[in-house]
Amino acid sequence: MDILLWLVGLFASAFLSATVLPGNSEAALLAALHFKPSLGLLAVTVASLGNILGGLLTVWMGRKLPPAPQKPWLQKLQKLGPISLLMSWLPIVGDAVCGLAGWLRWPWWSVTLYLSIGKIARYLAIYVLFN
Repeated sequence: MDILLWLVGLFASAFLSATVLPGNSEAALLAALHFKPSLGLLAVTVASLGNILGGLLTVWMGRKLPPAPQKPWLQKLQKLGPISLLMSWLPIVGDAVCGLAGWLRWPWWSVTLYLSIGKIARYLAIYVLFN
């Protein structure tokens, strides 16, 4: 039961951190790895899944906005495309990129792929650096 509570808390922290709500999933992951080292890669997986789903929620919310106008600065961003979601792990910037991905109606499959790579890489780096 104790481990389940750690994992649920970690998932919730990671999910909320990927939305426009404030959170600190890195600290939650570090705490889990410190106090429950047996969680290891399971904690990384749970944090990644929560953060990916939170990011996809932000993309979905962006899709609920009216379609983006044809502005020069948006066209430049459009050229970057879904690969820019590799930066989705960055504080503040990552939430904005996820919202823009939805607003610009980027394809779900590529959004999910690049967003996932960015989020997983961040948590794996924390695991490797602090484990």
